[in-house]
Amino acid sequence: MNYIMVIAGLIMLLSGGELLIRGAMSAANKLQVSPFLSGLIIVGFGTSMPELIVSINAVLNNTPSVALGNIIGSNIGNIGLILGTCALITPLAFKPLALKRDAIVMLSATSLLVIVGLSGSFSLLSGVLMITALFAYLGLTILKEKNQKNPSQKLHQDEGKALHSRPHNTYLIILSITIGLIFLILGAQWFVTGATIIATKFGVSEALIGLTLVAVGTSLPEFMISLVAVLRKHMDVAVGNVVGSNIFNILGILGVSSLISPISFDGRFASFDQWALLLITLVLTLFLLFSHTVSRLKAISLLSFYVIYIIVGYLYFT
Repeated sequence: MNYIMVIAGLIMLLSGGELLIRGAMSAANKLQVSPFLSGLIIVGFGTSMPELIVSINAVLNNTPSVALGNIIGSNIGNIGLILGTCALITPLAFKPLALKRDAIVMLSATSLLVIVGLSGSFSLLSGVLMITALFAYLGLTILKEKNQKNPSQKLHQDEGKALHSRPHNTYLIILSITIGLIFLILGAQWFVTGATIIATKFGVSEALIGLTLVAVGTSLPEFMISLVAVLRKHMDVAVGNVVGSNIFNILGILGVSSLISPISFDGRFASFDQWALLLITLVLTLFLLFSHTVSRLKAISLLSFYVIYIIVGYLYFT
């Protein structure tokens, strides 16, 4: 029964995220919201909704290790597994200037996670700090929308166009968004509950389940959007989607989760996972700042890092 809950929960998370994003994109198009804002906020935040719902659900159910593992594991997986896989399919050429600012923000957000983590927990104060940083990032980005020469504007416009939906009936849009949210909430409940019970049964820690099974499951929307972007030759979008999602995961999801309840930051998170996240984030940032493509060789290095991370984490922390 627990396995059925995990599978059903995962399916609901995927379909719920898809319905929510499609509905939101149709609503934005119907309300004549610019492709720039659609790409930045709807695509960026929408793909992180499964992580948000799962993390909040985990905190409310007194399994904060699942919530923290979900966030850190998703970010490592976004770079190592998702971006690595997409770049292995075809090299991802991009314009460095379009991603420079977001790459620096991603590295800064990750550094903030490490610095706050040194205190031993993520408290109400750290949650406020992260949410404030997220709104500052969004505010500054939106203010620069009027600058037509800003290359990052074109990137977020392409993100919006990559999932462009024709206007639908208003009731269908509302229904799509509503069902999407319901599926996300129920799916998160089943997915986390089933995964936690299975982990306990096999003696696997909640942290490891959050870092692997839950993290990969909730990152599937990012993978699907990046894959679609690659197939449609929107290489910048494939990379920008991962970068934007990692920013939202730390500043938004960890921030909101910390507002609900303090999250302890110790054990393998403090001694291993945060440093793995910082290292792979630094590597990707260097790729984005000093080159114009994620080649297949770089893809292999990212995938290898992820595999080694999973193996070492399992052997030394189980």
